Amino acid sequence: MFFLGLGTALPPLRISQRECWDAFGQSAIWNELSGRSQALLRKVLLGDNGIATRHIAVDDLASAFIVTPDALHARYSLHAPRLATEAAQQALTTAQVSPDEIDAVIVSTCTGYLCPGITSYVSEGLGLRSDALALDLVGQGCGAAVPNLRTADALLKSGCAGKVLSVCAEVCSAALYLDNDPGVLISACLFGDGAAAAVLSNHPGDSGRRVEWKSASTLLSPAERDQVRFEHKGGLLRNILTREVPGLVGRDAKRLLDETLCSAGLTQAEVNGWIFHSGGRDVLTALRLGLDLSDHDLRYSTAVLRDLGNMSSPSVLFVLVAALADNAPGGWWWLSSFGAGFSCHGAVLRVD
Repeated sequence: MFFLGLGTALPPLRISQRECWDAFGQSAIWNELSGRSQALLRKVLLGDNGIATRHIAVDDLASAFIVTPDALHARYSLHAPRLATEAAQQALTTAQVSPDEIDAVIVSTCTGYLCPGITSYVSEGLGLRSDALALDLVGQGCGAAVPNLRTADALLKSGCAGKVLSVCAEVCSAALYLDNDPGVLISACLFGDGAAAAVLSNHPGDSGRRVEWKSASTLLSPAERDQVRFEHKGGLLRNILTREVPGLVGRDAKRLLDETLCSAGLTQAEVNGWIFHSGGRDVLTALRLGLDLSDHDLRYSTAVLRDLGNMSSPSVLFVLVAALADNAPGGWWWLSSFGAGFSCHGAVLRVD
């Protein structure tokens, strides 16, 4: 499978962590938080947490703290299809592929729910053929990009599709929940909104760098699903993010890498491109230590986290776009995402 084109989309409003801190203090929720929670927010938002700015799908920052079920659903239903369609259109343009050439569209999301799903809106917005297969994948959290791409690979290999459009779209601000739980508060300080898309085919394109998907695998640890997940509370999605997550990432990412490279007949020394989901500062630290990587190896994941925060499923594709845009050296690349499940996913890429 080859990447013919990639695209990304962000909502217009860009906020700094300082601006988020100021808005928190002026919000109605502020006085409902304990002094300890207020101190935690100050530490995370005004300290060095690896994030400088994020994009949020609201007209103004004060609106982000309107967290009724109806307001959050309206935010998701308006912006998730828009962002998904914008990223998909950019991917088609980059790939020099027309909408009527797309045989299947796959959209992953976890921050809201629509029925019909986002694929309906993307198909309409792009003018895809009415017989194009539409698959909406939900419930895979931050790690969803790789399972999405593996589904595209299966469709292409089976002959059921000639070209597939893969999309990840998240409006994390539509899954905002605030209480005195430290994990909930830290989540509110980490996540941003965005979408990313890829056009995929069994045959390489005629322009741009050649990016080939060679193999992929997943490591699932259901016994630890409660360490990172969504739950429903009071009619809202509530993000559970425990302190154990970075350790789980470091452990499973190493095991998955070793097993996948061994199956591909490669060693870690042969990998010279590292494309990781920008899950957070502590997550990237765990990856650096667990896989014996350098800050330079993680530079693209670090930059996406700094500029955009953790966008959940689209993040790893933003990192891939950044590496390609910077003309990072070709060769064997490792692309990996992780999240709810607890799940860890990885893929071997060959980049010319």
